[in-house]
Amino acid sequence: MHNVALELAVQDPAGARIASDVGARRVELCSALGATGGITPSAALIEAAIDAAAVVPETAGAPILEVHVLIRPRPGGFTWSAEERALMVRETVLSVDAGADGVVVGALTPDGRVDEETVRALVAAAGDAEVTFHRALDVVPDQLAALDALADLGVTRVLTSGGAARAGEGAERLAGLVERSADLGVEIMAGGGVRLDDVPALAAAGVDAIHLSARRVVTEDGGPGGGAGSYEVTDADVAHAVATAVRELQLR
Repeated sequence: MHNVALELAVQDPAGARIASDVGARRVELCSALGATGGITPSAALIEAAIDAAAVVPETAGAPILEVHVLIRPRPGGFTWSAEERALMVRETVLSVDAGADGVVVGALTPDGRVDEETVRALVAAAGDAEVTFHRALDVVPDQLAALDALADLGVTRVLTSGGAARAGEGAERLAGLVERSADLGVEIMAGGGVRLDDVPALAAAGVDAIHLSARRVVTEDGGPGGGAGSYEVTDADVAHAVATAVRELQLR
């Protein structure tokens, strides 16, 4: 079995520490994941997560956990106004300057193709940092053509469910993307509703990485001023179970 990296979507420094503890390769740092699908975190949160990730790994010689920041100014679709594009470029620069190892972006034209002009600007703004194109890819009609375009633009990897509602249901399409990516040098990372029992099929499809949020909801009453509500945290047990499953597959 080839090496498969694990990436966790986290929303706070505690999530980054859990990712490091279970041996994840990267985190995607975002805010409001459950409510919006994820938006750009604050500058202070980026700095705090990078500080939390900068720990000595438990396994000698293992790389320090990487922090990749989601660059998404609002929920909804992935066609951006000129003002939003300028904001995304600025957020990319600030994230990399803060010490982020990479950024996670997505931009489409109104007719559903990769917005090459915007992605090119974001790749340039990222400099030497890695750029991941997120699940905007899953609403593109022709994923293979999009993969070709993203490779030409210098994108490091794509995050995709293979166009399915969940990555576990898109293994066949993911395998096709993996086959195409072999000639392009773009990594394929499976993500989208990933469950523990999806890991074997996703690894068998040949993906370079598996991405999941491993989150649970905490319900808490904020009183008259805060209102009843909930927030999300990274579930250490789920993260550990998936990390263990990935490692066991690689030992076979």
